[in-house]
Amino acid sequence: MTKKEKHDVKRREQIYRGKTLEDLKSMDVRESAKFLKSRQRRSVLRNFDTIEKFIKRCEAKISRNKKIKTHQRDIVIVPRLVGLTVGVHNGKGFQEVPITVEMIGHRLGEFALTRSRVNHGTAGIGATKSSRALKK
Repeated sequence: MTKKEKHDVKRREQIYRGKTLEDLKSMDVRESAKFLKSRQRRSVLRNFDTIEKFIKRCEAKISRNKKIKTHQRDIVIVPRLVGLTVGVHNGKGFQEVPITVEMIGHRLGEFALTRSRVNHGTAGIGATKSSRALKK
């Protein structure tokens, strides 16, 4: 195998911290938490029940071909969620977030921004000193 072929094989195999995605998905949520950074690991271990309920709810909705929507922006993304598309509430509506391997350890809310970019229009009449003369 050439160097390029090895690189392509690694790219197709989705790896997170030395483990393949299949290995991580087969693990329990608490077991896969060992591969997270300390703050995320602590959050997963403390809120284990919430994350498990969310995963079960997601699996149930997938089996009924329904969209997954949630207001829980603080849930840490674990390997069992990879491959799903979750509608995360951003304060106004639900923003579709496809979950990938690179997102493991982050929170759902990081990918559904709550503030939109402001596009200012032109200044109205009377807004500047030069446009006051036009008003009269």
